[in-house]
Amino acid sequence: MDTLTFIQPYIFTLLKGVLITLEVSISSFGIGLIMALFMAPLSIYGSRYIQLAIKIYVDIFRGLPELLIIFFFFYGGTVALTNISGSYFEVSALAAGIGALAIVASAYLTEILRAALLSLDKGQLEASYAFGFTPLQTFRLIVLPQSIKLAAPGMANQWLVSLKESALVSVIGLEELMRVTVVSAGSTQQHLLFYTIAAALYLLISYISQVIINSMQLGSQLGRG
Repeated sequence: MDTLTFIQPYIFTLLKGVLITLEVSISSFGIGLIMALFMAPLSIYGSRYIQLAIKIYVDIFRGLPELLIIFFFFYGGTVALTNISGSYFEVSALAAGIGALAIVASAYLTEILRAALLSLDKGQLEASYAFGFTPLQTFRLIVLPQSIKLAAPGMANQWLVSLKESALVSVIGLEELMRVTVVSAGSTQQHLLFYTIAAALYLLISYISQVIINSMQLGSQLGRG
């Protein structure tokens, strides 16, 4: 049998797996970024107790294995919600996967944005206050745009990490690319073929992501020019 004969029945299954992989990756990264945009400034400008709470949060979720956090969300969340509701309630694999990876991404992105905020020239803050800007205006118009620019390489790297980490949610039964690849390979006994296809698809997504990121960075530079 030729290669196409093995692949053809699973083409749509693999494409569906790619879409779910993208859904998990984009959602978890996006939620993590929103959380980090709140936590990073508070980790510097917040009260001592808020700074300590964020530091503990970041240290915990950077220190725990991602797989353990996924299990905690999926199985632990099911137990917790069942006890609260009084009847059996199962957390969906999709929600658990996105939630767990969003928490992990938020911890890393908080540190990336925090480093960018700390690297800004404090003279700019003093100048903005001298021109009558309020602290909120200073942060929104001066601090945040520059910190995002400085953090862009680290954020781009974290996106690629989130993309690769999406494969971990296969362990809780979510039919993303890795899961459907394992099932397809097992059904046909063509393990090398299907794992090679999966590798090619992951690399293709990574390449397209990098092209988009580079285009955005180039557009930003041309806009400033």
